[in-house]
Amino acid sequence: MVVPHHATGARLARHRLADELTDVVPPVLLADLVAVLAELVGNAVRHADPLPGGVVRVAWRLRSGIDGQTVQLRVTDGGSASGPLMRPSDPDSIDGRGLHIVAGLASRWGVERDGLGQSVWAEFEPTGSARQDLVVAG
Repeated sequence: MVVPHHATGARLARHRLADELTDVVPPVLLADLVAVLAELVGNAVRHADPLPGGVVRVAWRLRSGIDGQTVQLRVTDGGSASGPLMRPSDPDSIDGRGLHIVAGLASRWGVERDGLGQSVWAEFEPTGSARQDLVVAG
């Protein structure tokens, strides 16, 4: 789906994800997926350029395996001069925790770049174990 490169884009993406996956994944996993998607779209809006048409592309994919379903979220934007970074933050910081949340909830996450921009993805394995792996490609 595409959402506006605007704060409302995160809300639209969260609601669509929740509507489509409510009866498909366990509620605890759905809560994690919604939180991570909101962070990824919010980061795209705050820190990256839009794709042509002033939008951000949002996608999710479920894959069934022996251990259960793996879910991957992907947010594609027009990119920025510097890629996503996990910034140190102290308890009094008002921002800078988004990718820490992503790393804490997802099994792994990463960034892929191409000529049009970048995609930040997060994958959730059936075990729910957050490994905090970062993969950068491109």
